[in-house]
Amino acid sequence: MTTDSALVAGAGGVIGRSVVEHLAREGVQTRGASRRTPQGSPTWEHLPADLSDPDKAREGLRAAADTTRLVFAAYIERDDLEAQIAPNLALLDNTLKGLAAAGAPLQHVTLYQGHKFYGSHLGAFKTPAKESDPRLIGPNFYYDQEDLLRERAQEMGFRFTIFRPEAVLGYAQGTPMNLLMAIATYVAITKELGLPLRFPGALQAYDGIFYQMTDAELLARATDWAATASGAANETFNITNGDVIRWSHLWRALAEHYGLPLEEPKSIRLEQHMPPQGHIWRRIVAKHGLVDTPYTDLVDWRFGDLILNSTWDNVSSTVKLRQAGFHDSHDTEQRLLDLLDDLGERRIIPPAHT
Repeated sequence: MTTDSALVAGAGGVIGRSVVEHLAREGVQTRGASRRTPQGSPTWEHLPADLSDPDKAREGLRAAADTTRLVFAAYIERDDLEAQIAPNLALLDNTLKGLAAAGAPLQHVTLYQGHKFYGSHLGAFKTPAKESDPRLIGPNFYYDQEDLLRERAQEMGFRFTIFRPEAVLGYAQGTPMNLLMAIATYVAITKELGLPLRFPGALQAYDGIFYQMTDAELLARATDWAATASGAANETFNITNGDVIRWSHLWRALAEHYGLPLEEPKSIRLEQHMPPQGHIWRRIVAKHGLVDTPYTDLVDWRFGDLILNSTWDNVSSTVKLRQAGFHDSHDTEQRLLDLLDDLGERRIIPPAHT
């Protein structure tokens, strides 16, 4: 018998941060591997491992020799789809080989994908998407990572679970590909400038499509569940909050929450209009005594454009996950407002009511 010990690769990201904190709260011996040093005094052990390099990964993971669970949330961004494959495949391969070299008694691995598996980034796709839907012609690094995971599972004898969330809602400093912070920063700057709130995405998206999101803490709970649930062994699950939203309803709720008048949407490219607002953000930080996060580390506005300009339904079925035994859910609209209030309390963004 071995003591349950978890390693979260990519602990500095939105998903990894939520998972590593959840597991630590649940009393699991937890380590988080990331190149970025965590803020504050974490309740888990940080491993400053560079998983992109095989030798550095092997050296950095020596301290994780008792790992029974691997949660793989590491990711390297590349603009080109084909260019994403090699570095992200190497991250997973180096991590698994590093744990094997350390003699870790690995029992379960969690891997994260997303709706890009179904081609959500390419245009309209079959909805609701189901886990049994066939792959598309690549390139898609999700496919390559999954093939490697299945191969290593057979060789090393561990179980695995693959989750496919969409638009994960959560916060991690220095992780700008983050829908929560894109919305939060856009609303804060709008309010500071004394302007009405306008949806900045595609007009067709505002009232014409359904969209889904996945709360990071909900995903962390599902990750914990999957490690021991018999129904999750070697399975793939879509996972979202369990509802769908329209941007028009969500924007109305944001306007009411922040006391802003709501105007008709106006399509702009956030990537062009928001980077020059850095001086406004610095003014907001000083005015409200916020954590002084550099504006360039706050949001990747290209990511916001990508999501808010999607003009097709982005919906997946979560029936399989519920039938397997995981039933947690959130009302997305209320959860988003709660998360924004939490960021306000922690002085990451201005409070909604000032």
